[in-house]
Amino acid sequence: MPHTNSEQSERRATIRELLKNGSVETQQSLVSVLKSLGLAVTQSSVSRDLRDLGAIKTAAGYELPRSGHDGEVELARVATLLRDTTPAGSHLLVIKTAIGAAQRVALAFDRSDWPEIVGNIGGDDTVFVATSSASGQKHLISKIERAKAAR
Repeated sequence: MPHTNSEQSERRATIRELLKNGSVETQQSLVSVLKSLGLAVTQSSVSRDLRDLGAIKTAAGYELPRSGHDGEVELARVATLLRDTTPAGSHLLVIKTAIGAAQRVALAFDRSDWPEIVGNIGGDDTVFVATSSASGQKHLISKIERAKAAR
């Protein structure tokens, strides 16, 4: 069932408000809340809305990406999870974390919005971070070491 642009805009505005007030555990729970508010919605429309809003799936559920946060603050939130940082070539860092914490650390790097980070991949206890340059790699190592020292 196609939705009009105004229905879509209203639905997305409502989703944005719900996510600002806290994470939503599943897409199905979001569908239920939106239906209870009288909005025409399906799981597939919610999935598209979340993607288009840039929502992030975390262990707690779906959240909006944080904007305007200082990268140092983001890294400080996960500093106790950091174990070891090892360069792998001039543009790659291998960061060991506590078991099960790599995706939280990777998300903190994503949210930091640091220009030296091109991208990262978080596994279970390892994060691979690609940097834009060798000097960017050195700057990032310094930032990580400061965060670890401050904990």
